[in-house]
Amino acid sequence: MYSRDEIKDLKKRFWDGLSDYAETHPRLRNRKHKFLLHNTRLKGVTMKFDATREGAFVILEIDHRNKERQAKLFNHFLENRAMLEDAFDSPLTWDTHYTRECGKQVIRIYCMQAGLDIHRQEQWPQFYDFMVNNMVRLEDGFVRVKEIWDMWED
Repeated sequence: MYSRDEIKDLKKRFWDGLSDYAETHPRLRNRKHKFLLHNTRLKGVTMKFDATREGAFVILEIDHRNKERQAKLFNHFLENRAMLEDAFDSPLTWDTHYTRECGKQVIRIYCMQAGLDIHRQEQWPQFYDFMVNNMVRLEDGFVRVKEIWDMWED
């Protein structure tokens, strides 16, 4: 069992390792900001990584404070689902009622690789490979769907 400080150190080393791994990816090597994440330029939409004892996650989250706008965003992604999922080997998971640890309900579109445990450092290369490659895929699909949104909103 890990102490609180040990878990904090483990997670810091994990995320630092992900950053280092991203530096080696051909598409990310020379980018100042490796991933879009919170800089999607679409209010209420963020992209995230998560690594837990249950697996690795690459997430697109819709969390607009205006619920009508949130539904409109979700419907736009749903209408363009094929474009968003095009580069993935299997369909993404669409969770319209995901509840965060803080109790807030959001919409999540994500892929995951189960069977990985962040506490097992020997699995970190598998986490990194899954996370980086799938975030690149998710970003590519997101950018195409966002271009349609931008034309539609003008």
